[in-house]
Parts: sequence; structure tokens; C-alpha cells
Amino acid sequence: MAEDNNQDLAKCKALFERAEKVAWTNNFDYAIELYLDGLRCAPDDLENGHIKLRGIALLRQVKGGKKPSMMEKIRYRGGKTPLEQMISAEYLFTKDPDNLSYAEVMLKAAIAGGHKKTAAWLADLLFQANNNSEKPSLQAYLLLKDSYISIGQLDRAVAACQYAQRLKPGDTTLADEVQRLAAELTVSKGKYDQAGDFRNSIKDRDVQEKLQMQDSVVKTKDYRTMVLEEARKALEQNPNLPKNIFNLAKALEDFQTDQADNEAIELLENTYKAKNDFSFKQQAGLIKIKQFRRKIRDEKAALETNPANADAKARFIELSAVLNNTELEHYRLCVQNYPTDLQLKYEYGARLVRNKRYDEAIPLLQDAQRDPRHRLAAMDKIGLSFFMKGWYTDAIDVFNRAIDSYEIKDDSIAKELRYNLARSYQEHGDTEKAIDIYRKIAQLDFSYKDVRQRVDELRNKKTGPASQ
Repeated sequence: MAEDNNQDLAKCKALFERAEKVAWTNNFDYAIELYLDGLRCAPDDLENGHIKLRGIALLRQVKGGKKPSMMEKIRYRGGKTPLEQMISAEYLFTKDPDNLSYAEVMLKAAIAGGHKKTAAWLADLLFQANNNSEKPSLQAYLLLKDSYISIGQLDRAVAACQYAQRLKPGDTTLADEVQRLAAELTVSKGKYDQAGDFRNSIKDRDVQEKLQMQDSVVKTKDYRTMVLEEARKALEQNPNLPKNIFNLAKALEDFQTDQADNEAIELLENTYKAKNDFSFKQQAGLIKIKQFRRKIRDEKAALETNPANADAKARFIELSAVLNNTELEHYRLCVQNYPTDLQLKYEYGARLVRNKRYDEAIPLLQDAQRDPRHRLAAMDKIGLSFFMKGWYTDAIDVFNRAIDSYEIKDDSIAKELRYNLARSYQEHGDTEKAIDIYRKIAQLDFSYKDVRQRVDELRNKKTGPASQ
């Protein structure tokens, strides 16, 4: 039994370490999966699991990470055991870190599963968030009160109940509950200091305060400066530790200035040359790509303000071309160095499609579709590649397989797949099938792309009253 426990701990440690390394390459979604796999075997590991995953969630949000899709919400709804319920809710909460309803589900599952450390951390997080809300929730305070009672933290239960009472000052039931809990707390021989400030009783207060600073949608300059100074000191103390190099590069990147980006890129590329470890060059490439995207956004904003600005238009076109070439080369090198990474194959394949290099893209995307995260998107791009090559029958087969494998029939992905299928039928000369699919899209979303015009056009080409 002890040997099994040691093996589980070793497995968890390896998963958390891998997750942290992956996160520093900005592959946040894969890092999330690794952290959650680690938490499945160590559900109460705050320091290495939940807290770091929360940090990834906030960083991903700042960098524009998408919220969970409708399909993800369906897939990660509930679970057969409290642990799976907690992990599923944590997945959604990580992708939508402002949605406290996911944290509430996590809290209930953590309590049901007996994961007291996790429950206490979640309750503290929810308590602070509800206190800071413009419209605090009475139900949230009541949930917190019951949760704190369940994990034996009566001081917090009293505090939550007092906050609830403030929202309903005339509620005698709440008043009685406050008195009852206060009496129980007194009997417990003053294990906690009830008179003290709530935040002072939180364990690992420094960690919690840093997370509060991260919880701002945009990190403050003071926070970024603090992180940068800490990263520089850590690298000075141990300049050969890869983690310290990645941390400094990330801290520099967060300033989102050319000067900081260039310093980060130089640090990573010099390390790559010295260590011959491609992960450093990979991270440098990602920073370059983001740097170009930021510049493009600036030029686009200038054009929107003044569409006649010829200089801004020229810079926009030039930067777009440079970004395109930079991305192509970056992902080519990534696939060359990590030939089994399906995520990278998808990214490279998608960019090859964008550049009309279909013969190169198709085999990469065929490999990438084995990854469930990219299966549909890869199939869509494979079908599109066949379509652009004039292989309409093959495009039809791919789009039909993609549609059959997708459970949701009316979201943007489903409409895109059906639209591309209809175009393939249309070019193949099967007008009846094309019209039928375009009509069904129009019934769901009449303004979707040009389906209305395509239906009218195809119907007008036909003759006879039956076609009307």
C-alpha cells in the first residue's frame, strides 16, 4: 500500500512539473489538463495544484483566453463521483475565472468528497469575492456558512452568517443562527481569534494576497514590477535553472512593450544557443508573434480612426506579411522538433491552409484530428483544403463525417461545417442538396454569411414552379 502511495505521489509530482513547464510556453489549455490530471490523484494539493492552476487561469484570461464553449459546458457538467464533479467544475472555472458559480460547485463537491484543504481554500476565495462584489449574494454567504461548519471552521461560519444578516437585518432566523454559532465557537475554547480580521486568519496569506492582485482583469504596473524583480533575483541566484529563465522571460513579456519583449527574446535565444534546448527558442518565437500582433492591433486602430492614413495602411500590410511568415517558420520548427505534438501539427497545418499550401497542410491536419481538442477544426480545414483543390467529392465526405461526429447542431461550428458542405455540393453540381443545406442554415440563422443570396441564386437558376 505504501508503495502504491509513493507511486501516486511521484505521478502527481511529474504531472504538476510538466504542467508548469507547459504553461510557461503559453500552451495554457494543455497545462490545464495536466494540472487537473495531477489533481485527480492529489485532490487536496493546494500549493502545487489548485493555487497554481488558479494563477494559470488568471494569466490565460489576461492574455485573451476564450471561455468554455457550449460543448465544453455540456461535457463537463457534473460527474459520477464528488472528485469528478470537482475536477469538471474546476475545468470550467479555470476557463472562466470570474464565474463564481463554478467555484460554488467545486466547493460543494470538495466537501462531499472530504477534501477539506481544497474546500477551505475555495470558501476563502468565494468569501473574499462576495465581500468585494457590488451586489453581494445572500445565498453565497449561506453556502459559505454551511461549508465552514462542514469543515469545522466555526470562526468563518460566524463571519459568513454575520455578513448574511447584514443583507437581511430583519431576519430573526439568521440572528438566531449567528448567536448559536457564536456560542459553539466559545465552547470550542477559542481555537480561533473571532475578533481578528477575517483575512488575517487565512493560511498562506502572502500567497492569497498575490492571487488577489492577480485577480484584477489587468495586472497593475506595481504587480508586474514586483514579479519582474523577483524573477531577476531568482535568476541571479540560480542562472542555470530553466524555470528561472522562463519566469524572467514571462515577467518581461507581461509588460507588453517592445523593449521588454526584446530582452525576453534575447534571453531565451541566447539560452537556446547555449543549451541547445528548443523549448527556449519556442518561447522566444511565441513572444515575437505576440509582439507583431500587438503592433498590428495598433496600426489597425490608427486606420479605424483615420482610414485615409496611407502610412498606417502600408505598415499594417507589411506587419501582417511579416507576422504570417514568422508564424509559418515558428510552427515549422516546432513540428520539426516535436514531431509527435498534435497541437503543434494543427497550428502549423492551419497556417499552411491560410497560405494555400494545401498538399502540405492535409497530412498534418489528418494527424492533428486524433487530438479531441482539434478534431472538428482539423476536419473542417481538411475538407476546405480538398474543396480548394477541386476535390469536391472528398470534401463532401470529410464535412459529412465531421457533422455526424458533432453532437451540437445549431452553434457556430455546426453552421460553419454545414455551410462548407453546401458549398461543396454546389460546386460539385448537386444543386438540390446544396439548396436544402443552405435553407436549413437560414432557418437557424437567416443572416449567416451569404446563405440567403445563395438560396435565391440557386433557385433562380432552376426552372418550373416546383422549384419555388
